[in-house]
Amino acid sequence: MNRPFQLVDVFGTGPYTGNPLAVISSAEGLTTEEMQRITRWLNLSETAFLLPAEHEEADYRVRIFTLTHELPFAGHPTLGSCHAWLEAGGKPKREGVVVQECGAGLVQIRQGENGLAFAAPPLIRTGAPDEDDIAEVVKVLRIERDAIVDVQWAANGPSWIAVMLASAEEVLAVEPAGHYSGHLDIGLVGAYPPGSEAAFELRAIFSGPGGTMIEDPVTGSLNASIGQWLFASGRAQGHYVAAQGTRLDRTGRINVTQDESGQVWVGGRTCTLLSGQTQ
Repeated sequence: MNRPFQLVDVFGTGPYTGNPLAVISSAEGLTTEEMQRITRWLNLSETAFLLPAEHEEADYRVRIFTLTHELPFAGHPTLGSCHAWLEAGGKPKREGVVVQECGAGLVQIRQGENGLAFAAPPLIRTGAPDEDDIAEVVKVLRIERDAIVDVQWAANGPSWIAVMLASAEEVLAVEPAGHYSGHLDIGLVGAYPPGSEAAFELRAIFSGPGGTMIEDPVTGSLNASIGQWLFASGRAQGHYVAAQGTRLDRTGRINVTQDESGQVWVGGRTCTLLSGQTQ
């Protein structure tokens, strides 16, 4: 059965500058094992499979896979999937708002002049990691313990440990280990000087197949959880732009906003670069 296929660039400033997402529409009939096998073959960080909604309030349902497992939620697959669904002619039940159904529940996505933005889901784990966890993070990042300004669990699907360094420059200088025998999802954040084009630099470094440590170009879930942390701690107010992917020669730009109700929204540019049919 042929199924529509799109490669969507998410969070970039132009073509081929953000994080690519494969989106396979009309995924009914594919088993979990087949979805995982397709994802491994494509060899992108995530692949999304679009399905009819099961919840009465949802516009569509998505299943999101990494190279090793299925995720209940992820940020750039949320925006990329919504983009693909709208481009294929999807019509939301509510004007200006798309409701995505995924493993984490229902996620609202706003349509605005500056593109799509998803509502950051509630954090499922917060608070400071214990010193044993921090020691493992320090080992993988190959930094000194006293280089960490603050550290926090910031899990919203992926179990991010958010690590704040003194500056964006220090974040960009980190040379992480290439291999780790356990499992870690690390998010780095550091501030740029006032008046810079971006307020913060982020990096996402996580465990991949066989213990390989991978850096993700631009990571919506990490930006969502770190945004919630920055707003809650008073380090950011209202709106800011984050940069990610700099060390990978990408120019990811993420718009992070907290509205009057306290809800954090994460948005950016989405663009289909390749499309076709699967076999």
